[in-house]
Amino acid sequence: MTRYNNKAPPSPAVLRGVSVVSVAASPSSFSLPHNLCLRRHCRSLEYDFSFLKPLYKVERERNHPKQGPSSDFQGLRFSFSTMAILGLIKRVTRITVNNSRVRVYPVRYFQRKDLSSTNLFNGEDAAKLPVLIVGAGPIFRELDGLAEEIERSQPPVDLWRKFIYCTSLSGSTLGTVDHMQPQDFEKVVSPASVAHFSQYKLTNLLLKRLEDLGFHVRGSKESDGLEADSVVARQILMGHECVGIDANKDSITATVSFLKGGKHMKRNIQCSLLVGADGAGSAVRKLTVIEMRGERDLQKLVSVHFMSRELGEYLISNRPGMLFFIFNTDGIGVLVAHDLLQGEFVLQMCKMLIFNLVGHELSDLDVADIKPWVMHAEVAEKFMCCENRVILAGDAAHRFPPAGGFGMNTGIQDAHNLAWKIAALVQGSANSSILKTYETERRPIALSNTSLSVQNFRAAMSVPSALGLDPTVANSGRAQLSESLLNESNPLGNQRLSRLKSIFEGGKSLQLQFPAEDLGFRYLEGAIVPDNESEAGDPEVPSGRRRDYVPCAEPGSRLPHMYVKILSDSTREVIVSTLDLVSTEKVEFLLIISPLQESYELAHATFKVAKEFMASVKVCVVWPSSDDGLERKSNSALAPWENYVDVMEVKKQNGEGTSWWSICKMSERGSILVRPDQHIAWRAKSGITLDPTLHMRDVFTIILGKQ
Repeated sequence: MTRYNNKAPPSPAVLRGVSVVSVAASPSSFSLPHNLCLRRHCRSLEYDFSFLKPLYKVERERNHPKQGPSSDFQGLRFSFSTMAILGLIKRVTRITVNNSRVRVYPVRYFQRKDLSSTNLFNGEDAAKLPVLIVGAGPIFRELDGLAEEIERSQPPVDLWRKFIYCTSLSGSTLGTVDHMQPQDFEKVVSPASVAHFSQYKLTNLLLKRLEDLGFHVRGSKESDGLEADSVVARQILMGHECVGIDANKDSITATVSFLKGGKHMKRNIQCSLLVGADGAGSAVRKLTVIEMRGERDLQKLVSVHFMSRELGEYLISNRPGMLFFIFNTDGIGVLVAHDLLQGEFVLQMCKMLIFNLVGHELSDLDVADIKPWVMHAEVAEKFMCCENRVILAGDAAHRFPPAGGFGMNTGIQDAHNLAWKIAALVQGSANSSILKTYETERRPIALSNTSLSVQNFRAAMSVPSALGLDPTVANSGRAQLSESLLNESNPLGNQRLSRLKSIFEGGKSLQLQFPAEDLGFRYLEGAIVPDNESEAGDPEVPSGRRRDYVPCAEPGSRLPHMYVKILSDSTREVIVSTLDLVSTEKVEFLLIISPLQESYELAHATFKVAKEFMASVKVCVVWPSSDDGLERKSNSALAPWENYVDVMEVKKQNGEGTSWWSICKMSERGSILVRPDQHIAWRAKSGITLDPTLHMRDVFTIILGKQ
């Protein structure tokens, strides 16, 4: 047996949430009107065995000074932790609730000898679980209506689309960069658009959604802690911490600490898998002695979260923007304008320096929180340990400089990748070896995004360097930032301002959006079937510059987005994204085909093989937008099938647009098999020549790790 113990006493600064089976939105100090104090003195322990949709917790990271940033340059400050293993797992488990005790009996779980030779489900203890998740994180489109509510509630885009470089908020402007392009609003490559929304507001939205779904949120003061007789479904308990992990070949035992009557209490929870998604200062990572590799101590900073409607009104009228980079003799700082309408900001300086950076005193300054932090760019040496029973995800597995939002995006990608694999293992359709593909697929992406985030951070440093400052030395040469020197009439000042102009116009400063990396990343090996026509070689080396996303249908790529009309619903016109055709409620593969006889034969074979593997498949028949009367033909051809959908391509109003198969760079005889995480598992660009049943049996064998 391997034993990992946290011998230090529990500290509010490092508490993390412990999520059992699924993850819900993170509760916090509900009365706090700011985001830096969210989850300051509490973390959550929650039980949920019935929520059917993937869900991630939005969490305010309460970091130790050496654990990571407290403010995101994007304004949306998220500390990802995971994971909705989730609706998917709950769909394949049976639940019995009796006298406030919950017993979990996963369907076919005992068929997995290597991960199920245990007495976890003998009914003796409700705390014995198939999956224990420490921490949680954010998700949007999977919560019905949440993305739309964020779009409605966020500030107008003209108030946050720009980065402004200045001597003070009321002083001279050194340069302005607009990071929004027309295509960012057209939803051409994704059904979701960019948003700027404060985390505490998002947390409140998530909490409200959870309560609407029947969850009961208990604050740390009202909770009795993790007691055997008080464990009930659909509860979120605050103030619990994972302080120890014991591992053997059959199971994991987590020691959970909580307060009761002013005393620290402990209880053991046994599980088959433990997912550590508990942030940049991950207790799970430390308890299992997994090292981080990369660049440490890139910068040491202090963040101050404050409110001032006076300042908000001034900036709305004079220079609206999202980020303000301020350089003067009294201080250097970056101001993140979360919501100008409410006067909500994060600034990396303290009170008197705030006035110097603003350019005048503020009569209504309300400092909410001050916190030091250290910027790192690191990736865990491995994402799994203890015979693949302990798995890291999100910030626990990788931590980046905050510019660009790479932490949240990479973390959500981790969650999508891992959730369906664990659920497939629990339901019996996959072998335990499928878990290894999580690290195989995700760690290279984390390394690439680490490099990209460092490139972006160094681009941000090009501005102070152009001003004659040494970004690595605090307070160095600030006299060079005087207004008398930094103006066009001064030869040296004019030279430096010209250099700044060249940086801004050339797009060489800090970048906000990275669509190519956020949407265009591709898995080269893992739970996929590469084809001979895929492009060889490693992905393009990150440059730190914005590159547009180019849709791709190669195995390992994200399914391209295209709006389609559902023909099967005769009562009303329903238009969705191709991404929405992938189920979020269960482990289900999506086979996309054309209305051709050979494609129908492939679909029949796929249904047959999926049944052999105890897997679920839905068939999507894509009809060209130019065809008429095809719904009737499809209904006739597909009548024997229960799980299918007919869709038709949606052209733009001007009639322009590219067909689905052209976007995918495939012929109409092609077919695509999509994984539950919306990534392409297999494709045939122009049909298959082998026996379709034998071929698809080989495909599912590779994807589900049953070689």
